[in-house]
Amino acid sequence: MKVLGINGSSRKDGNTAALIREVFGELERAGISTELVQLADLTVEPCRACFACAQNGSCVFRQDAFAEIFDKMVEADGIVLGSPVYSADVSARMKALLERAAVVADMRPGLFRHKAGAAVAAVRRGGGLAAVDAMHHFFLNHEMFVVGSTYWNMVYGKMPGDVKNDEEGMDNMRNLGRNMAHLMLRLGS
Repeated sequence: MKVLGINGSSRKDGNTAALIREVFGELERAGISTELVQLADLTVEPCRACFACAQNGSCVFRQDAFAEIFDKMVEADGIVLGSPVYSADVSARMKALLERAAVVADMRPGLFRHKAGAAVAAVRRGGGLAAVDAMHHFFLNHEMFVVGSTYWNMVYGKMPGDVKNDEEGMDNMRNLGRNMAHLMLRLGS
């Protein structure tokens, strides 16, 4: 089994990556392999709403990293989406990926059915629930099982590394990883 993590932050290896890696630690302890894609290194253009994907089942624009990331999403048994909160929502990088992935997946019903999905947000002050909810919408609209924890899947911190000081938030990330591993092992993905 494999879980793909997607870090929607413009900061490579910042707070959002730390959250995803905390979840990964528990998945790896359960024998589930992980891979992290960091959008800071990549360009993903927003969807052009051309619906050419309806004819061939994939996005026809290949000048960016979308197709490679989308293929990894399809191959994975589970997906962890992570975003910092920008203007009380997910980052523009995450939004572009999710909008484009949603349109392509809508053209191929059932593509993500019964995969496990978890969303995490690195938050300075507010907007964390809106960001997590936006990522959950992708999972729910594509028949995925949404994994929860003991509290909302957000951790507080401003500067890189600050999230590690939010002990309750980091405990929640570890519990989220354990819950995701439990679900995936029970489903026999």
